[in-house]
Amino acid sequence: MAEIRIAAVGDLLMKSEIIASCKQAEGYAFDAILEEVKPTFMAHDLTIGNLETTFSGKRQLGALGIRPKCNCPRERRNPKTGYPVFNCPDEFAATLKNTGFHVVTTANNHCMDGGINGLKRTLRILDQQGLAHTGTARSMSEAKRQLILKVKDVKVGILAYTKSTNAIPVPQRWLVNRLDPKIMAADMRELKNKTDFILVCLHFGKEYLTSPSREQKQLNRFLFKQGANVVVGAHPHVLHPVTQSVMKDIYGQVRTRVAASSLGNFVSSKLTKSTSTIEGLILSLTVTTNERGVADISKVEQIPTIVERSKTGQTRFAVRYRNGGN
Repeated sequence: MAEIRIAAVGDLLMKSEIIASCKQAEGYAFDAILEEVKPTFMAHDLTIGNLETTFSGKRQLGALGIRPKCNCPRERRNPKTGYPVFNCPDEFAATLKNTGFHVVTTANNHCMDGGINGLKRTLRILDQQGLAHTGTARSMSEAKRQLILKVKDVKVGILAYTKSTNAIPVPQRWLVNRLDPKIMAADMRELKNKTDFILVCLHFGKEYLTSPSREQKQLNRFLFKQGANVVVGAHPHVLHPVTQSVMKDIYGQVRTRVAASSLGNFVSSKLTKSTSTIEGLILSLTVTTNERGVADISKVEQIPTIVERSKTGQTRFAVRYRNGGN
């Protein structure tokens, strides 16, 4: 028998004003943003978050006709689509690793903000820091390799998909995992034979809605039927309720299923001037295996967070525990 703890958070949305607040004489220092919550992550065996930015580098953004400075008070916008473009200094990848993150998902509506070269550079920076990733790929062969991590004696499979790339074309389909039930079902079938536990990360839904749509609920149930143990979501930028159910999948396995269609913004400044957009959640799952080696969720905890903005000379941002508890 084995027991592992998995932590999942929502969007790591590195806005320009947050980046600017971390500027040093040389480079950037991001560790203080996550210092308070670091002990929680270090107490888990596997920590996952959605990388709602890129590590595209200044040169690449300049090549796309986008002003490359990262320390601007407002987000740059793609001249063709009008959507904001996110790009973060490489130092943030090291902060994620030092804070206790093991995996980041990269399939989201901003993953193509730096073009193909920016997407590939992002994955290279993550590799350099020893951060596993899933959702985007540099080659067809990489796209076919599914992310499976052995955590103690439990093989955990992680999949990630996005509904949109903000109207930026994706020249090769394999660059970005898109929401497609047929493809997702095929991926699940392949992964089911290799893993003990499956977590699916979806970038979907409508921004600022505080509950999942009917389509989101249907997709969650579909994935549970295919064998997913957990479905976590991002993109709405606000929290959705976390639900638990006991369901039988197409393989006849009855398991606890957890759906968190939006874990909110874990790192962000206020969007639409709403406090709800700086409220997040650390979803903590305890997974145990029985005497037959079958893994199931035995405990679900919700640790609420908020991004605190302070100004004592220089503006600072920090993720804090909300409601006084951790």
